Parts: sequence; C-alpha cells; structure tokens
Amino acid sequence: MSEVKLAAETRTEFGKGAARRIRRAHKVPVVLYGHGTDPKHLTLPGHDLLLALRTPNVLISLDIDGKANELAIPKSVQRDAVRGHLEHVDLLLVKRGEKVTVEIPVHAEGELAPGGNLLEHVLNALPVEAEATHIPEGFTVSVEGLEAGASVLAKDIALPSGVTLAVEDDAVVLQVLAAQAEEAPEGEESEGEEAVAEA
Repeated sequence: MSEVKLAAETRTEFGKGAARRIRRAHKVPVVLYGHGTDPKHLTLPGHDLLLALRTPNVLISLDIDGKANELAIPKSVQRDAVRGHLEHVDLLLVKRGEKVTVEIPVHAEGELAPGGNLLEHVLNALPVEAEATHIPEGFTVSVEGLEAGASVLAKDIALPSGVTLAVEDDAVVLQVLAAQAEEAPEGEESEGEEAVAEA
C-alpha cells in the first residue's frame, strides 16, 4: 500500500470561525486519536490531503510541527455537500506491525452469462483485519459467466498473506439477480381485456 508524508501543524484555535479561517488558508482541520492518547488537533494542507485520500485506507506519515512523526489511517472524512472539498478529517493513530480492521473496496470484472441479469453489490467493501502498513488497496473479483442466482461469498475472495476476514465466511458480497420481464404500464389493458370489458 502507499504511504504519504504530510506536514502537520498543531491547531490551537477551535470553533466554526477558526475552522473557516483554516479552510480559507487551504488547510483542513484534523483530529488524530487512538492508542488511549489524548486527541491531537491538527491542520493539514488541503490539496495534499485530498490527493492522499483518493487511495482508500491510505497510510499517512505525519510530520507534526517538525518534531514528531506519527502514522495514521483515515477514519472519518467530512466533505462539503455542494463543492466536495474537505471540511474535516478524523485520523486513527497506528503503529507499524499493528493490526487494524478496515473496509477494502471490492471491484467486479468480467461479463455475466447472457440474459440481461443484474449484478448486485451487497457489500461494496469487505471488512478485513490487516497490518496497518500492509493494507490492500482493493479486491478484484471475476464474475465472468455467472448466471442468475449465483453469488460470491466473503470466503471466495482471495486474501493476501497476513490479511484475514473481519466478517462471516458466508457473508454475501456479490449476487446475480435475474432480469425482470417488462410489465405493461398500469392502466393499459390488452385488446382482449378491452373486448371482455365491453361485452
């Protein structure tokens, strides 16, 4: 997995007004917590953080005030509903070699069997336990030739060494739904039904 280094500054101002000033300076208010330590209130460069968060479960190496280095993974991300820019981020403190529970995106590839069936993602992300410095970026699952009624279970997904499921083995991740026949719009009767009604 990728590791991104970011320079962080300790945040001393709080409240909505302070948060707006931070964002105007193209930075993002961040809270770092975990391991029973007191939460640390930080600011991170907005553009660099936005780029880092494009990778799910990215490992972030924080250089805090040029004095301390900490490792963290994203735990909660708040975005502006309209513009999409970062409003606030919670980071979870981790240690090298430590195992964490994370959700890994699942991607499907291949074509279903002919018939217009639909593929449903029951789980868009698979919960797993992995070392904080070796978190998979995603799982790719082949659905080539699957027919209606077929499903892919959690245990069917190949996991890298050191990664274990954090969900039941028989949890359904993907399933193929049968194509539904088109129904006539309500209120429209066939010619035969109309003839019966007139009689």
